[in-house]
Amino acid sequence: TWTGLKVKIIAAKFRKEPVAHPIYQLGIAPGVEVKTLADLRGKRIAFSPGQAQGALVLRVLQAAGLKREDVTLIELPSKGDAYPVALASKQVDVAPIWGVLVKHYLHQYGADGATTIPHGLRDDPAHLYAPQAVLEDPAKAAALGEYVRYWALATRWVQEHPKEWIAGYYVATQGLNAEDGQYLVDADGQFDIPSDWNDVIARQQATIDLLARELNRPRIKAEDLFDRRFETIAANALNAS
Repeated sequence: TWTGLKVKIIAAKFRKEPVAHPIYQLGIAPGVEVKTLADLRGKRIAFSPGQAQGALVLRVLQAAGLKREDVTLIELPSKGDAYPVALASKQVDVAPIWGVLVKHYLHQYGADGATTIPHGLRDDPAHLYAPQAVLEDPAKAAALGEYVRYWALATRWVQEHPKEWIAGYYVATQGLNAEDGQYLVDADGQFDIPSDWNDVIARQQATIDLLARELNRPRIKAEDLFDRRFETIAANALNAS
């Protein structure tokens, strides 16, 4: 990886209708006119290179037919509510925001003219990573296989028990109220755990190639990031129970 971490992906989860249930939306600062991706030209956009939000921004520009020179990328860390705050204070015109931050941003600043627009792209990958050293140990790799199996079953349990998940996780451990928890459950939609990673790897490679070109990074083979011994474990666990 570009960070130097020796890890591999051992499980991958997505959303069944990823464009209808995106993780991120593009937050638009109060008073800024952005209705379509083409309107991003000339705007100041929050950018966190090396993070998912940064990759999404570059993909959005690509989808809009824009180059980095057509906008001003403002490097900002994406921790917590940094992006909604940057939008509200007009440090930036546009920023990718996610989860309950979307709901809160519109509630707090909608009266001032704050808006959001969909970006229209898939942004739904969720991966489990494991250290290469662990994967090279047969006993530990076998244990990880069991972990992946139960991870898949837990994913289905969450989807089938939304009220318990909201109360036990979002409310009890994340400090959210039940309304926010329901918002997040609705936003997630239905999960998808594929048994074949060919398309997954192809999409990953497309993102890697874009980042390598735009951020001047060495090209990495997406195939090398996945440990395909684990490819069917999660899906098989779901099909067997």
